[in-house]
Amino acid sequence: MTATQTAAPQAKRASGRRVLLASLTGSSIEWFDYFLYGTTAALVFNKLFFPTFDPVVGLMLAYLSFALTFFIRPLGGLIFAHIGDRIGRKKTLVITLSLMGGATVGIGLLPGYDTIGVLAPILLVLLRLIQGLGIGGEWGGALLLAYEYAAPQRRGLFGSVPQMGVTIGMLLATLAMTLMSMLPDEQFMSWGWRIPFLASAGLVFLGLWVRNGIDETPDFQKAKQEGNVAKMPLAETLRDHWREVLIAIGAKVVETAPFYLFSTFVVSYATGSLKYERFDVLNAVTVATLVTTFCIPLMGLLSDFVGRVKVFVAGALAMALFAVPYFMLLDMRSTTALMVATVVALGIIWAPITAVLGTMFSEIFATRVRYTGITLGYQIGAALAGGTAPLIATWLMSRYDGSWVPVAVYIIVAALISIAAVSAVRVRKVA
Repeated sequence: MTATQTAAPQAKRASGRRVLLASLTGSSIEWFDYFLYGTTAALVFNKLFFPTFDPVVGLMLAYLSFALTFFIRPLGGLIFAHIGDRIGRKKTLVITLSLMGGATVGIGLLPGYDTIGVLAPILLVLLRLIQGLGIGGEWGGALLLAYEYAAPQRRGLFGSVPQMGVTIGMLLATLAMTLMSMLPDEQFMSWGWRIPFLASAGLVFLGLWVRNGIDETPDFQKAKQEGNVAKMPLAETLRDHWREVLIAIGAKVVETAPFYLFSTFVVSYATGSLKYERFDVLNAVTVATLVTTFCIPLMGLLSDFVGRVKVFVAGALAMALFAVPYFMLLDMRSTTALMVATVVALGIIWAPITAVLGTMFSEIFATRVRYTGITLGYQIGAALAGGTAPLIATWLMSRYDGSWVPVAVYIIVAALISIAAVSAVRVRKVA
């Protein structure tokens, strides 16, 4: 082989690695910023920004501020998906990462209710909404960056890599709050919780630097050269791909509702109702997140051999079957049982569901509206089932005298909805 022939595959592999790194890095940073809020909401914001209310009401208001962002995410998704389908995937990722980083640093600098009164929760919600706009457009771009660079036989693996960003971001957020929680309570509530928010500025600059060195995706370049770019992606998606959007919304339910119960709701439930130590709960979530981070690419690779739907349905069925045992383990009030429940639910069962979700979505939409289609399905599904999950679970337990049975039923119903949705999936035979 000539030097040129040898260099070409090496350059392609190097480009692929850079793309995966860019996709994973940016996604991890975005979700770190996002989950940092969710973790802190249960520990800090209900006291610093909603302190005049009854503790249960204050917690629900903190969760409400967490949930509101999910309803702004579809708007952010539509704005940036339009840019992504019209102008390109890469440009949107710079904007979304900058929005997220700026809002997160702003939260870290925000005075509490005792200092500026009612303006504090108002500004908190405003900054949270800006985060929602950013993450609404980020997910689709990061996913397509990996998916559209991948060889057809490895799209399951490549499509799972941005999903690792969800768990890596959560891992970093939980780890950061765990470390800060080791401070005395007074110092933690005064300034300790702010450190991770302010530190995210450095991570954002790192993500922007990595993404600056990549090209537009081959699929979008080809579509642009052929003049196959949608003028009005949203209108075309709703007219010609509404069925696929509904499938994506339904599939998202089991991926997002249990996730926020196992990672966010459990923090307040286990420390409040079951009297677990805060450090033990955060540590269990951290270990589970580490486990699922390694499981996700394995499940993505498996889907390249057995198919996305089979892997997804297997995970959804396991989720339904484990809903009751999960709460039974928590009820044992043992640190070991807490660890086992969290690792099995979040670390193992959730992995196959999230690993194939993005690739499965991408395969049912044409290139010209792919960004818009996957974003609509993902973000509407997240708004309906994800952001509301901790709020609904808190209300259910309050309504039924602290019983976890309605919450377990809620998880089972979510799994059945998603299984029904993906049964209608038909892969589109186009790039």
